[in-house]
Amino acid sequence: MTVLQPQVLDPALPNHLQQVEKNLKQMTKQRTLYSLISIAVVLFVVIAGVNVADSYNAGSFQRGIDNFFDYPIDLIVEAWEAGWVWPTLLVHHLPDLFNTINIAIFSTVVGAAFGFLFSVLSSKNLMKNEAVRQFFRRTMDICRSFPELVIAMVFLYIMGKSLVPALIAITIHTSGALGKLFSEAIENIDKKPLEGLEAAGAGWWQQIRFGVITQALPLMVSYALLRLEINVRASTILGFVGAGGIGEALSTNIQWRYGDEVTAIMFLLVITIVSLDYLSAYGRAKLIGLGEK
Repeated sequence: MTVLQPQVLDPALPNHLQQVEKNLKQMTKQRTLYSLISIAVVLFVVIAGVNVADSYNAGSFQRGIDNFFDYPIDLIVEAWEAGWVWPTLLVHHLPDLFNTINIAIFSTVVGAAFGFLFSVLSSKNLMKNEAVRQFFRRTMDICRSFPELVIAMVFLYIMGKSLVPALIAITIHTSGALGKLFSEAIENIDKKPLEGLEAAGAGWWQQIRFGVITQALPLMVSYALLRLEINVRASTILGFVGAGGIGEALSTNIQWRYGDEVTAIMFLLVITIVSLDYLSAYGRAKLIGLGEK
């Protein structure tokens, strides 16, 4: 029978290291206790919040959960009853899908261009002027502080329902988000090529062209491809508020309860997102050399 011995500190360790190890074990116990307390508090708040919301709700939360799958089942049943009209519906909604993809591509390209400009002017290793650097950092913060939906609502009020508010909203948010990512990529590049170019008499833009872009470009393009996937989903959501694209068609058909149309649009969206995911993953792997043997 094996008897577990209490864990003791190594007597070979110096006194101060033994004290450090003892403190670390004590901190580990405290962190575990605090984590358990935090989880218990979160669970209590969630349960209490659900109960309070259920008491003020006209319907029952439990009854709503029981009926959660009714609408998806109704969609499938309506699509089945409509017959084999899927090819016609898919072709019918392809122009809306292309509008959504075009919004995403245009916003990503323009937003990446502005993001690169912001990142160059806000990176510590490129911009020595603190005032200029802080100005463009705050500009990026403002651009990504507001969701695309909020920005689009403002421009929809000004311009009316069209694709332009969606283009502007996604471009603004993309420029702030990619600018932040690009600046981090630039600040983590190897500084030796920049020092060599500066010692050889290269100007500021020449240092950026030959010392920054050559190192950070694969990572920047990878970020831009990832952002393209996000922008496709964002442009779809903006369609629900009248910004055009396949999101607007989906919103209209949901309101009219056309199950076959809604199912066809959802099918197109899923296929598009999955295809973009595979294409962007393949592109990123090629750029950073993961696909090379």
